[in-house]
Amino acid sequence: MISVQRLDAADAQLMLAGARACATEIGVPMCIAITDEGGNLVAFERMDGGKVTSITIAIDKSFTASGAKRATHDYGAASQPGAPAYGIASAIGGRLMVVGGGLPVMVDGACVGGIGVSSGTADQDMQVARAGVDAFLASL
Repeated sequence: MISVQRLDAADAQLMLAGARACATEIGVPMCIAITDEGGNLVAFERMDGGKVTSITIAIDKSFTASGAKRATHDYGAASQPGAPAYGIASAIGGRLMVVGGGLPVMVDGACVGGIGVSSGTADQDMQVARAGVDAFLASL
């Protein structure tokens, strides 16, 4: 038998609030997705003005980060032509994201979920995702 730690709805709300506050501060309305450790959606928010096209991207960034237990931007360089993971972006029906903005949420060395953010630049998405993770970790 395996015991699993995962984000719950209250944790997801903390992350959404932290990410939303950062997005508001930088003036970029975002789509923010929170998934559990298996990549299943726990919570989602499209801020007023968040791009419609960013809905799926945010969800897939979170899916990638939690399922692969790795930040999406780590796949960016590794997925370029000639790199070890070239072509990985087409894996899992195209859901595996290689653009910054998806972060795994790690607690005591275990991945308990992920966050995915989209609508800004990759750097803005990463900044907002980090703020969401930091808000959750501050509550522990």
